[in-house]
Amino acid sequence: MIRTCVRVGVAVGLIGLGWMTAKAQTAQPAFELVVSAPVGETTIECVRGCELAWVERGLNPNSTAQPTFTFKCGGSPDSQCSSYKVGGWLKP
Repeated sequence: MIRTCVRVGVAVGLIGLGWMTAKAQTAQPAFELVVSAPVGETTIECVRGCELAWVERGLNPNSTAQPTFTFKCGGSPDSQCSSYKVGGWLKP
């Protein structure tokens, strides 16, 4: 009887140790972006797992999502541009 209890205890302990080890691993991100923002034109590129579209004024039913999105800010080189909204969708 004691032998059986010890075996069950060891089995439960090993299962618990395996579960804790698996939970400690970091998850991979769902997508990756690269933002290039020199003076003038800004490029946002989805490197892995997503698509992008301009959504500043709401969703446009005629536009399609793309892996790379570019926009340009007007004004003098010393001025700072306001923020813009770019929507992203995960690719299946």
